[in-house]
Amino acid sequence: MKSFVIWLLGIGLAVSTPVETFLEDATKKHGERGSKAARFLVEHMPKKDMATISAAFLSENLDLALQARETFPWAKNLPDELFFNDVLPYAVLDETRDPWRADFLAKAGPLVKEAGSASEAAQILNRDFFKLIKTHYHQKRRKPNQSPKESIEQGRATCTGLSIILVDACRAVGIPARVVGTPMWTNGRGNHTWVEIWDDGWHFTGADEYTAKGLNHGWFTKDAGKAESGTPRHAIYASSWSHSGLSFPLVWAPENHQVGAVNVTDRYVTDNTKEHQLGVRLFSDGQRQQAPGLLIDQNGSTQSLITKAGTTDHNDMPRLTVIPKSEYRLRFLVGNDLLETQPFTVTEGESTLDIKRSELKTVADKRALTKEETAEAIQLAHLEVIAKDQKERRRELEEKSITQQDKTLKWLEKTFGETPEKGRSLWISMHGGGGAPAAVNDRQWKNQIRLYQPEEGIYIAPRAPTDTWDLWHQGHIDPLFSRLIENMIALRNVDPDKVYLMGYSAGGDGVWQLAPRMADRFAAASMMAGHPNQTSLLGLRNLPFAIFMGGADSAYNRNKIAARKTAELKELQKADPDGYTHLSRIYEGLPHWMNGRDAEALPWMAKYTRNPWPDKVVWVQDNVTHDRFYWLQLPQGTAKKNDQFEASVNGQTITLKGPFPKGSEVLLNDAFIDIDRPIDVVLNGAPARRHEVARSIEVIRDALTKRLDPAACPTARIVLD
Repeated sequence: MKSFVIWLLGIGLAVSTPVETFLEDATKKHGERGSKAARFLVEHMPKKDMATISAAFLSENLDLALQARETFPWAKNLPDELFFNDVLPYAVLDETRDPWRADFLAKAGPLVKEAGSASEAAQILNRDFFKLIKTHYHQKRRKPNQSPKESIEQGRATCTGLSIILVDACRAVGIPARVVGTPMWTNGRGNHTWVEIWDDGWHFTGADEYTAKGLNHGWFTKDAGKAESGTPRHAIYASSWSHSGLSFPLVWAPENHQVGAVNVTDRYVTDNTKEHQLGVRLFSDGQRQQAPGLLIDQNGSTQSLITKAGTTDHNDMPRLTVIPKSEYRLRFLVGNDLLETQPFTVTEGESTLDIKRSELKTVADKRALTKEETAEAIQLAHLEVIAKDQKERRRELEEKSITQQDKTLKWLEKTFGETPEKGRSLWISMHGGGGAPAAVNDRQWKNQIRLYQPEEGIYIAPRAPTDTWDLWHQGHIDPLFSRLIENMIALRNVDPDKVYLMGYSAGGDGVWQLAPRMADRFAAASMMAGHPNQTSLLGLRNLPFAIFMGGADSAYNRNKIAARKTAELKELQKADPDGYTHLSRIYEGLPHWMNGRDAEALPWMAKYTRNPWPDKVVWVQDNVTHDRFYWLQLPQGTAKKNDQFEASVNGQTITLKGPFPKGSEVLLNDAFIDIDRPIDVVLNGAPARRHEVARSIEVIRDALTKRLDPAACPTARIVLD
């Protein structure tokens, strides 16, 4: 102790400083092990923290870290150097010093109590913790290096803020974790940050980018494989509490060198200098067969393909980018079977790979899929369904026109911003007019494309197929919009959970009607200067909804009705606090035209992401009925106007209320219920019936055929008899 006190005095600290108080308290409370941990923490503290952090803050952090070490099985036998450097620290980078550990332990502990390993626990946290704290990726965070508290208060963060949260959540339950990143990809696209956790070695994952494939998978592996260890700007670094001379590159504060680092580039780099194209053909009984497939490399990164049938030219085949001497495997969906090659290594100069179906091994068939296999099964089935009418979908997008029966939907479009990692957002913005000559409605349409500008996304102004007063809420609009959304998901890299609806005047009328009955397709909706007619708001339970109205917009009592509907939403949210998120702006003195003030709708909507698997659903059938709403499916043709349904999930029990016809289905996904365990269904107060279900390709294919929405694709179902 004496030598350490001399060191403290050497940097200008008195015995009575918070740091010294902390060191003494650590020894009193925890003995030698506490003293050793406290010494390590203080020895590597940034100088700024020495003067600003209290002894109580440091003591609580130490107490809870040692508690986690004793509580969680993966932490009990950790070497001191790992525990001290990657569990004990109260901060990761240069973020604001918040006392996050107690809150995160209380939230994360119950999530991982059944986990059998650090890897499994980290996967659970990556899957569930961000939903629990309602914080996700968004470019409009206030700063890149946000502390957990700052990110949670906004509900948004970019890759660095999300990585700090995941590292802290892991550390709260005794999992060694650290932030990893590069200041600049070698292709110049920017920087990126992710997470590594320790489980008998370091393993990586993207923060809030859970994949059922497990750790060591991520969209960034190909870019990371091209990093350059000897070029500081293009190397990959892992954060470290101990500082041995190398600093973690803080791209937002390049002059700050107080965060330690380890150069880990070599663990990510692959030899990309000899990439070439490999053609793939699949044969069955000597004939070429069409099938969707995935090429999976040794890091778990995938490339999609669809093999060609025998009617095509022999040399017409999908071609994939491969690296010689690297190991791959191919997985195909053939009928209801998920089939896979043995792992193979590509040789230099190899240009074509011929595969016989008889040599493929069965991964899963129509009887059962594991939870881990479903992501690839959905991806393959999605490719298969797209392939059936891909040419027609592509033609519709190129012509900006979709025709169904005798109605045609045309549109104008603009694209804004850079493409996010998970795909673009889609904004559907409906024009005003209605009940007027076509020329008037055309002018309104062409004005709508200029009206709003999202920070990012594909912004679409569709032209209503008719010129009637109710031009946006007739029955043909719903399937036309569904086709438009699905085309954009299939071929324009639109994120199905980031689709937004808005409209002005008669377009606002349409939002009132379409938003409740198509709520399961949108992330948020905004109504500008429209009239709701007789629509019910109950279906908005899971759809953030905004009302914008001029206070002097008295035609058809729009302003008074907007105020009443605002009050109705407030009452609904009061009765159901987890639902009916809303915003209302009634601008005092403004008429029907709101002088552009309603543009505040766009950043408000953009912060929301659709949840296709909510724990509660309220569904009211309008005069235009639907067969599916979230995870409820009615037999075709049985939906009736004004029918009302309610469904909720609590643990493994699903409670249903309403006039469900025989043959109705409860669609299941592991996102909101554990399909591996029995599920009880209570229908209209009757005794619970227990169901044991299995995930199947048949259910996946059927769902995607009906609705091309991979994020909302069920993997199992219960049929109500």
